[in-house]
Amino acid sequence: MLWVIREQVGLTGTKYGCGVAQCGACSVHFNGEVARSCSIPIGNVKPTDRIVTIEGLSAKSTHPVQRAWAEVDVPQCGYCQSGQIMAAAALLKHKPDPTDADIDEAMTNICRCGTYQRIRTAVHAAARLATTGKQAAMTADAGSDA
Repeated sequence: MLWVIREQVGLTGTKYGCGVAQCGACSVHFNGEVARSCSIPIGNVKPTDRIVTIEGLSAKSTHPVQRAWAEVDVPQCGYCQSGQIMAAAALLKHKPDPTDADIDEAMTNICRCGTYQRIRTAVHAAARLATTGKQAAMTADAGSDA
């Protein structure tokens, strides 16, 4: 699937890293779950499957994880970061307020620059941003009923 995403569809944010589903640079959301696209044969993808790449997470980089990554200044070389962001977004979907242990367990992508502490900080920041955004939306909705 990775090569179809990159070469045929033209979405190059999803990176090739190891080719054996170990590094996570190729992480995408596949039917709502984080998946390593280099290990999914294109023949296994059905027309009804939903694939979201880093480009589809948020058109204007307003997703809480993308915002937190910028605030914390996570990337050094940046190569693994699209996969890291996709993994973090999937984690927060399932655990909106993760512990350090949750983050360490879920974030198995490899960062050759070693920005793991900043990644953990950014995941916590994204959780706060998501919570703040939900509270603001609920407040706005409550105000519109008046």
